[in-house]
Amino acid sequence: MPTKLLEDLPGVGPATAEKLREAGFSSVEAIAVASPGELVAAAEVGEATAAKIIAGAREAADVGGFETGDRILERRKLVGKITTGSKGFNELLGGGMETQSIVELYGEFGSGKTQVAHQLAINVQLPKEMGGLNGSAIIIDTENTFRPERIAQMVKGLPPAPDGQERDPADFLKNINVARAFNSNHQILLAESAMDLAEKAKDSEYPVRLIIVDSVTAHFRAEYVGRGTLANRQQKLNKHLHDLMRFGDLNNALILVTNQVMSKPDTFFGDPTKPVGGHVLGHTSTFRLYLRKSKGEKRIAKLVDSPNLPDGEAVFTVTMEGIKD
Repeated sequence: MPTKLLEDLPGVGPATAEKLREAGFSSVEAIAVASPGELVAAAEVGEATAAKIIAGAREAADVGGFETGDRILERRKLVGKITTGSKGFNELLGGGMETQSIVELYGEFGSGKTQVAHQLAINVQLPKEMGGLNGSAIIIDTENTFRPERIAQMVKGLPPAPDGQERDPADFLKNINVARAFNSNHQILLAESAMDLAEKAKDSEYPVRLIIVDSVTAHFRAEYVGRGTLANRQQKLNKHLHDLMRFGDLNNALILVTNQVMSKPDTFFGDPTKPVGGHVLGHTSTFRLYLRKSKGEKRIAKLVDSPNLPDGEAVFTVTMEGIKD
């Protein structure tokens, strides 16, 4: 197997390698899935050189070719599942939320989207036998909704540790990296910085296994107003989602995004709420979940789209101590 240093790739000298690393291409895998245009801009090399570098990276990282179905099945065994905290909710998702996929939660305010996100940021840190992945979480917070106090409350509601020791919320907070995004460009930049953070944590005790964007559409919705800006907005949102998808694939991580809704007043039958983001978000999400309020603490999660699971609904509750049945 060729050594996986950037300098070993054809056409990459020390100066080019430095520029690539500065632009966020810190691993051979990241270059293997880049487009020549991205490398031209990042490393100031010609189109032909960029193509040669990418071809070398694909060979070194062994990506980009065809595979037989049985090999893909073998690789699917690496996919991890994170518990939601509710048995019914887990069953709806075939055992929990999957890594290497984008799970989109949409619903109106107060439907529990941010609560589920907080809970997953804790659960990903649990050992595998308790439904976690021994991993850490990255949160890109666009609406200033992350609350460390809420994490502390939810940690108290976790099942007891196998060694019987009391759980310390501070230990959980240490493994959650939060960045506040101030606009859509900053949000896209943070998704790229998350790559570096995950690369650094790769060999640590808690590698990054979850990235949360809460909410993925808020800034795009606020900045691109009117029909004239729609194409531009969707293009940018598409790039952002593909950056996140690439993050999930390279780090075997779950991408959990929350999404706002809009009301369609011309709907006479059925539910008038529709998710924002149009087809771009609809097609990129692997699992789409519609959350809505029910009586009291109860919430209903409806699986709207999934590549391998039947549509269905699950009831869960949002309590002081987190997501429960």
